[in-house]
Amino acid sequence: MALALDLTGRVVLVTGGVRGIGLGITEAFRAAGAHVVTCSRTPVQGLADHRVCDVRDPGAVQELVAAIVDEHGRLDALVNNAGGAPAADAATASPRFHEKIVGLNLLGPLLVAQAANAVMQQQDTGGSIVNISSISAHRPAPTIAAYAAAKAGLDSLTRSLAMEWGPQVRVNAVDVGLCRTEATDDHYGGDQRVASIERTIPLGRMARPEEVGNVAVFLASDLASYVSGARVACDGGGEPPVFLHID
Repeated sequence: MALALDLTGRVVLVTGGVRGIGLGITEAFRAAGAHVVTCSRTPVQGLADHRVCDVRDPGAVQELVAAIVDEHGRLDALVNNAGGAPAADAATASPRFHEKIVGLNLLGPLLVAQAANAVMQQQDTGGSIVNISSISAHRPAPTIAAYAAAKAGLDSLTRSLAMEWGPQVRVNAVDVGLCRTEATDDHYGGDQRVASIERTIPLGRMARPEEVGNVAVFLASDLASYVSGARVACDGGGEPPVFLHID
């Protein structure tokens, strides 16, 4: 039997799908033939079928999903990519800061997943939800403690929703490691610093955004028809223990 990864005719929502990893995910789904709807908190010029939506706003989320179904008649896959966090000292960051980080990275994905699930449960073909998480969820993450905790929650949420919403809806997560985007050099301190970091990764480099997208496309496709509740690491083989770098 020939294997095909063809999403022609599928309608996919990618939250935060306009830059960085999100844009890589959007492009991967489009390359597979899907019609992709993107959303972000602010307008973006030049993107086809882009909507403005704050995923932390329940009303806005319901309106977004309803508009997609009204226009396209269905919603086959959701990729919960919107998220992120600036660095902050956990000891001094304000309660409001932590609340916003958890809202964006955990509660927002849950709100969008709920709205998508309500549609997918009524479709003969069901649907697929892919949560973009982080390897930070499973290791110490100084300066992004609230973000890492939220992503750990997202991984747990993924397993619970997979059990609650099957068999109609599959729910999986992608735990992303270091990924080279337009912000990489500024975030890690320039080319030399990035090169030093990349030498510690078993595959010798950071991920490209489209490689994260390829994993998401697989999980949303029929090739992953019996995969649900999974957490797929896209981290180039992981991070070696610190003791290996001690002289």
